[in-house]
Amino acid sequence: MALFVMPAQAATKVGVVNTVRLMEEAPQAKAAQSKIETEFAPREQELVKLQKSIRKLEDRLSRDGAVMSEKENSKLERQILSKRRELKRTQDEFRDDLNIRKNEVLSKLQRQMYEATVALAKEKKYDIILGQGVVYSSDSVDVTNLVLDKLKANFKSGGK
Repeated sequence: MALFVMPAQAATKVGVVNTVRLMEEAPQAKAAQSKIETEFAPREQELVKLQKSIRKLEDRLSRDGAVMSEKENSKLERQILSKRRELKRTQDEFRDDLNIRKNEVLSKLQRQMYEATVALAKEKKYDIILGQGVVYSSDSVDVTNLVLDKLKANFKSGGK
């Protein structure tokens, strides 16, 4: 069993930051989410348009299939199958691209949160700031609001 002894005069200044809250409330996170939505909206609209065109073809097949010639019916079924394949491929590409972009943004945001936390720690002379995995901390050591203030200040100054 190890014994940890600290001299009485060496008080350690400890802070705790709630990273989940930072991810939810930082203006950089909100701006990034908005940017991703704007960036991917046209592709999402294309997917909806393709789904509607498939639905129209399926409706036509169910409505007119009985009166169509076998050749027309077969051609329409192939067309529907082809469009379904195209839709699946397009959806997969969309999902992959969206995930890649979200991961890029998340990585950048995590770096900004880290830098703001380290800057705060140096500025306020903290010896240690804990993040995830903290079971309990009192309000007196919670520095989340201070880090949020720093992130907001960086955001306003163009440091997004």
